Amino acid sequence: MRGLASIYNYVKGTVVCMKLLSVVVPCYNEEENIRDFYNELFRNDSFFKEKELEVELVYIDDGSKDKTVEEVRKLREQDERVHLLSFSRNFGKESAIYAGLQKTKGDFVVLMDADLQDPPSLLPKMYEYIEQGYDSVATRRVTRKGEPPIRSFFARMFYRIMNKISKTDIVDGARDYRLMTRQVADAILAMTEYNRFTKGIFGWVGYETKWLEYENVERRKGETKWSFWKLFLYSMEGIIAFSTVPLTLAAVMGALFCVLAFILIIVIIVKTLMFGDPTSGWPSLACIILFVGGVQLFCLGILGQYLSKTYMEVKKRPIYLVKEDF
Repeated sequence: MRGLASIYNYVKGTVVCMKLLSVVVPCYNEEENIRDFYNELFRNDSFFKEKELEVELVYIDDGSKDKTVEEVRKLREQDERVHLLSFSRNFGKESAIYAGLQKTKGDFVVLMDADLQDPPSLLPKMYEYIEQGYDSVATRRVTRKGEPPIRSFFARMFYRIMNKISKTDIVDGARDYRLMTRQVADAILAMTEYNRFTKGIFGWVGYETKWLEYENVERRKGETKWSFWKLFLYSMEGIIAFSTVPLTLAAVMGALFCVLAFILIIVIIVKTLMFGDPTSGWPSLACIILFVGGVQLFCLGILGQYLSKTYMEVKKRPIYLVKEDF
């Protein structure tokens, strides 16, 4: 049963309780990093033995087009602690994280990226905080070394905006790299929404979290799968999922324009009675029409985004489909 995954080994007539640590690694076209990640993770073998931790390494293949699955198979032949859950197509990292939490049975679960930007060397320190009583230990980058300046600027702006318009606490520089107890993992699984924004979900479920800071580590091999456009769409997902402020903004803008229109009508009537009917130019009228029309379309776009997310939720489609599981 999940949460009761302790393994009992009989050694010289005594019973040793071994806790299970599940390592969930979402992968998309990461064939170059699969073995490197495995080697880096199990450099901590002495720590795992000292803390009486059994380890299961679960790669979640998000519909990779390269040889990611083949590389995992090779590792599986050498080490039974390695597992794979492969999707039928690319469903996205959020689906991969959810699938990984569902598949694992560990007393503790840690989410990590395959590109080694989440240093496995931090695991001993993270586990120490879990032993001190924290429910989860999360990581955040204090630098953005290696990122384009424009991306760093917009990332910081996103976190500022989110924390102003949402009640959910989302920490600037937060990574998905997080060690959590089974209780926290099950709480995240209880949120079965189709449109997922994990950083917001982590904040929403609560629990006592310790934040661990570290300097940014550049990916070892390959290229990032996150373009500026994909990050922008992902940020929109977060705003819509954890804030209704944009809807309020649309309503406020509509009310302001109604008040402004009423004031202008009064001004025009008074001006006409006092000075006669002035000749107005069509350029200013065209600008006003275009401006008001643009605002209307913007507000409709906000409503459309919320409506589209609702549409996808009520369909009740599965979050992911499995092609291969071992």
